[in-house]
Amino acid sequence: MREIIETDVAIIGAGSAGLPARREAEKAGARTVLIEGGPFGTTCARVGCMPSKLLIAAADAAHHIRHAPQFGVHGGEVRVDAPAVFDRVRRERDRFAGFVVEATEAIEPGQRIQGWAKLVEPTVLEVGEDGPIVKAKSVVIATGSSLWLPPPLRGVRDALLDNEKVFELDAVPETLAVVGAGVIGLELGQALARLGSKVTVFSFDDQLGPITDPVVRGAIHEAFAAQFELALDTEVTGAEVVEGGIALSWRRRDGSAQGQQVFAQVLAATGRRPNLSGLDLARFGATSDRLGVPAHDPMTMQVGDLPVFIAGDVTNDRPLLHEASDGGRIAGINAGRVALGKPARAFERRVPLSVVFTDPQMGMVGESHRALTAAGVDFAVGEVSFKNQGRARVMGRNLGHARIYAERRQGRILGAELFGPGVEHMSHLLAWAVGADMT
Repeated sequence: MREIIETDVAIIGAGSAGLPARREAEKAGARTVLIEGGPFGTTCARVGCMPSKLLIAAADAAHHIRHAPQFGVHGGEVRVDAPAVFDRVRRERDRFAGFVVEATEAIEPGQRIQGWAKLVEPTVLEVGEDGPIVKAKSVVIATGSSLWLPPPLRGVRDALLDNEKVFELDAVPETLAVVGAGVIGLELGQALARLGSKVTVFSFDDQLGPITDPVVRGAIHEAFAAQFELALDTEVTGAEVVEGGIALSWRRRDGSAQGQQVFAQVLAATGRRPNLSGLDLARFGATSDRLGVPAHDPMTMQVGDLPVFIAGDVTNDRPLLHEASDGGRIAGINAGRVALGKPARAFERRVPLSVVFTDPQMGMVGESHRALTAAGVDFAVGEVSFKNQGRARVMGRNLGHARIYAERRQGRILGAELFGPGVEHMSHLLAWAVGADMT
């Protein structure tokens, strides 16, 4: 017979949203149970932010040595010791992830369950095939997301690299196809190119990264076209494992060309989908989108009028560490309040801010060019090219373009899209400016 565990708040997922949710629910005075089906350690620490930035740091070191002669500094031929590069990536990654694992394992065993949760009722969960039944007064869903593969790549799934397996390499692939030109594809593709791989990036459309401003996008295309092969507006139609690697078949979307090419490795950066298996809230009256994500209030993180809250990448909105953490805190506070018979509270969210750690970096702050244009907002643009900007030329990093959007009449800053050296810092300053209604 299954054990029955009664609690105030059940949190599904021990990641960047679930852990803050648990802390906040307990601060509110609620009893909690944390349920995790996968390994402990957040996506950011294990297979996301931290290992990718470690790999990028190594790639940047190689790049700086190669480009030092422009300053009259000569360091000799660059030699990339790939086993040492990846050993450091894994060693430091494990250190970062270890802190999270240690903190999670320190939770009392009775408040921590390993297993996959399934909703039987909005606040009743079954864990695994024969695990406990958890009866709660409120629930937080913080189950994250997983790689989604398009049909042409599914037959070679085991042979592909992804954002987890790429960090287990011990050698830089001689040739690499990156399928997908989003954040993961561009960051990892550029890093491996700088470490010595011949990289080709495939994209179904002509989008490189999240930037929507056509002027800034033009600068991005110009910069990356000089660094690796771009196969834009190109659909990958098939893949098979062959001697020497994986053969990718492709065709241009306009039908002008098609072909096949063998790559030593293929990195799938084809997007992610919310982890919602067994957590379908539509059965209980919630309205869901095409991916099964239930409609929820971003100010409270509550799903309709159910005693259920959702936070992190599983929301399929702003898949960023700080947003997951913020959403988790809000969900935890309100799950605790509802469990104790209090109403949920609405919280003001941060100004949208995201950074892509390519070189040059990309930054998006506040409202995007696409959103402002679609809404018919009358806005003015302030812009600068980095090609002849003084500081950028001093550093030998004079690539990129930045544009800031403001209300035309009052001058209030609405947002910005940036591509340039170190724009992570400018992006933060602009986010503060937008949040303060500055002009």
